[in-house]
Amino acid sequence: MRHATRNQRLSRPSEQKEALVNNLAKSLVLHGQIRTTLARAKETQRLADRLVTLGKDGSIHARRRAFRVLQDRELVGQLFTDIAPRFGDVAGGYTRVMRLSLRRGDGAQRALLAFSRLPALTPAAPKAKASEAPKAPVTPAAKAERPAEPAGKPKGLLEGLRGLWKRKKGSVAS
Repeated sequence: MRHATRNQRLSRPSEQKEALVNNLAKSLVLHGQIRTTLARAKETQRLADRLVTLGKDGSIHARRRAFRVLQDRELVGQLFTDIAPRFGDVAGGYTRVMRLSLRRGDGAQRALLAFSRLPALTPAAPKAKASEAPKAPVTPAAKAERPAEPAGKPKGLLEGLRGLWKRKKGSVAS
């Protein structure tokens, strides 16, 4: 019997389990939410809540302890400057685990692990480089100069190829 066990083994040796949970915590800090199995999500939730508590502390020692897990200075900075301040008035429960459907291959219970107070995630736009100037807004006159796009999908393969050929031929001629 395994008495007084506080965590799950996740069918791995202890070093591999620690590395797995640390990597899941990294992904959680980076993306704000992750999809994984229910057992892994519950183990990662414990670590992620401890990391947010360290972020709320804000001391150098807390940063060093968080770096032991995250192994990335940028992620530690993101944890301490962006994520932890959102939970300043809360004493716990920084993450939530929501059950998803069963995994198709082996029937494992999947789950979504997410921070409970982060805004809804949207796909991040690529950051513009400092050397690149921002593009000028498109004016109605510039829109009129562009060739008109086809109204719908082509009816068949040959009509689609004809349309492609006409568009290429028209752009070369102008």
